[in-house]
Order: sequence, then C-alpha cells, then structure tokens
Amino acid sequence: MADILIASCPPIGHVGPLLTVARGLVARGDRVTFLTSRKHAPKILAAGATPVPLPAEADYDDSSLDANLPGRTETSGIKRVNFDVTNVFVKPIPAQAAALANLLSDNHFDAIIADSTFFGILPSLLDDESTRPPVLSYTTTPLFLTSRDTAPGGTGILPASGRLGRLRNKVLTAVVHRGLLRPSHVAADTILTQMGSPKLPVFVLDSAILADRLIVPTIEEFEYPRSDLPGNVRFVGAVTPAPADHFVPPSWWSELDGDRPVVHVTQGTIDNADLSRLLEPTITALADENVVVVATTGGRDVSNVRIPLPDNVFVAEYIPHDVLLSHVDVMVTNGGYGAVQRALMMGVPLVVAGNTEDKPEVAARVEWAGAGVNLRTATPSSAAVRTAVREVLDDACYRQSAQHLQAAYAHSDGVAAIASLVDEVVAETRVKAGHA
Repeated sequence: MADILIASCPPIGHVGPLLTVARGLVARGDRVTFLTSRKHAPKILAAGATPVPLPAEADYDDSSLDANLPGRTETSGIKRVNFDVTNVFVKPIPAQAAALANLLSDNHFDAIIADSTFFGILPSLLDDESTRPPVLSYTTTPLFLTSRDTAPGGTGILPASGRLGRLRNKVLTAVVHRGLLRPSHVAADTILTQMGSPKLPVFVLDSAILADRLIVPTIEEFEYPRSDLPGNVRFVGAVTPAPADHFVPPSWWSELDGDRPVVHVTQGTIDNADLSRLLEPTITALADENVVVVATTGGRDVSNVRIPLPDNVFVAEYIPHDVLLSHVDVMVTNGGYGAVQRALMMGVPLVVAGNTEDKPEVAARVEWAGAGVNLRTATPSSAAVRTAVREVLDDACYRQSAQHLQAAYAHSDGVAAIASLVDEVVAETRVKAGHA
C-alpha cells in the first residue's frame, strides 16, 4: 500500500483521466489524495480518493475561459497554445506550489502524479530530488517534447526526418521557441525566479521531462517516432473511463443496426458552446446521404442545435462512447485526445476538424497514422465534411489503419501500467535512501 498524491489543473479533460487512475490505485489498496478544483470533490470522493481544493488563485472555471480571458477567442493554433500556457497554466504556479508545499509539509507521500500542465510542481522538480517524493508527470495531450525528428509541438505539422527534415525541424523549433511561444517560457522563468527557484533548464513545454517518469497515455503506434526520446518516457496505453452503467437506449437506437453506415459527430464536452462550428455543418453535409447520423452535444441541451434535423439525424446530449462506437463507421470530431483514442480503440476511422488547444496535434497524428482525414480547420464547410466522410467510407485503408491501432491498444492497460510505474519509482527511492 502506498500513499499517492495526484495534482491536476481544473479542466475536466485533465482531471478526468487522472480520476480513472485514482480509482485504479484505490482499488488495489493505495491511499490517494487528489489536489485540484473544489468542484471536482464529489467525483474524487466517488473514486475513493481524498479531495483537497486548490486555492482560489489557482482555481478557475474552464467552461468560461473565453469570457474571463479577453483576447482568447481571437487566437487559434500555435497562438492559442501560447495564450493558454501563459494565462491558464503559468500564472497559477505560485498558488499551486504553495498548496503543494502545504500538503507535503503535513503529510507523507510515496509518490506524486502530476498533470503535465500543473506547473506548480516545477519548484519541487528544480529543487534537490532528495527533498521530495518521486514525481510522475502525466501528459493529457499528444507528446509535445522537442525532438530533432519532429516539428515543434502545437504546430500540427507532420514529422520529417533525414537531413533536410531535421534542418526543417530545427528552424521551426527556433521560430516557435524564440518567437511564437517565447512569451510563455519567459513568463514561467520570471515567476520561478521570483519564487527563488532556478530558471527552467528546458523549454517550458518540455518541462514534464524533469519528472522521474513522463507518462504518455497512448500507444507508441499513435505517436511520432523520435530517435532522441528521453529514457524516462513511458507509453502506457490509453486511460479510458469505466464502462457506462445503466445506459437506457433512446427510442431510435434500432436505427443503428440497419444497412446504412453510421456517422457519429461530436464537439466533445468543452469546445461545444458553438455547435455551428462542426456539428451543424456535419448534419447539413449528410442530410441527403445514405447514412445514419448520431450527433451528441456534449451535455448541451439539444435545443442548441439551431438547424432543422433531417430524417436520418438523431441528436442526444450524451451517449457513452463505449456503448455507441461499436455501431459507428466514421466519427467526425473536433479532435479531443481522449475521444479520438476511444474511437481508435474500437477500430473506428475519423474525420478531424480542430484548431485550438492540442487538437491540431491530435488531428495530425490521425492523418500520420492513416486512420482518418485531417480537415485542418475547426470550421469546415458542409461540402468539405461530406467529401471527407465519403472518402473515409469508400476507402477501406482508413478502417484498416484504425483496426491496426485497435489491435495495438488491445495489448495495453493504461491504469495497470501506471500503477507499475508508481511501484517502480517508489522502489527506486527506497534503494537510494538505503531502505531496500
């Protein structure tokens, strides 16, 4: 039995996977404390862990970032990455670090699992490692680590190797690190210096590599190969929620078992305030196609769909993916990392349209893996969606690539692998301390 501290930023996209991890650790007998937003306390308790709220200065409502952060809506792609890293993840460092220090001073923890954007862990990582428990960093996005074999994270540019490819990557990395994303790195160094910590020895988006282990919750087949991958990186497979309980099928459920292909469209549970970006264009695009369309609003009331619904379209606020995806032939999505991996675990090819947060990187990996079409925009036209869906339905190569990934995912158990890593770093620490 171990005492584990999990620390996460407030967004549910960060907290959700770590709740699954917490549930798995508790099930095997570990005691888990979970530091994050106060609003997640009921879910943490339900997972069997002990919630500890972040201070107000580090807590925020991620569903209203656009309203609370003027200028955010005018950004996308790499500019949105810079904006969010600076304003959402760097600024809370002092408050996060203080909360972490209070917990560590009053409690013994055998290990810490930290969301990779919980930058309040950085002062501890930059301090003498003998003064802290081992830290495992958990990335909730595709791997952004700088590499000679890839373009810089956040650009959505496909990798390139060889002499010319590496030259391209080097130039692009310089442009991003010294220009486009420099403000976020400088902001992090400034705050760390003010706190009496050293400056970062790596670029801010590479800082998770300072942990004892960097957990990547996917399979190697869905991540770019890197010849310079650091030795503390571990691929564990996807971390997915528990199967849905008490699902009651809607009245139209039998329509999914007919002869027509089923297309599922979703904008996820966060970037879904404006359903005209992807959900509505997809409904319009497929109105006259010989398919069944299942659109989910990610918890928004279905009245938010402002266009007439054709006879072949069915809308719900939410349907568990573990129930729905076994019926689906193509999924149209804005590129949430978890949802995309859930589709690939079921062998479902994709059409991806996203340009905020990490979504360009998710879309690029789908394209690179041959498992779908990357539309390279978050607001595609109906014609573009129709063409992409037809391409994926008509070309068996997309489904074959998705099924290849499905087979690879089947060989991994993300939560069990993370539990093993916890045991690994705890044992290493005991050996170093002479307690083996």
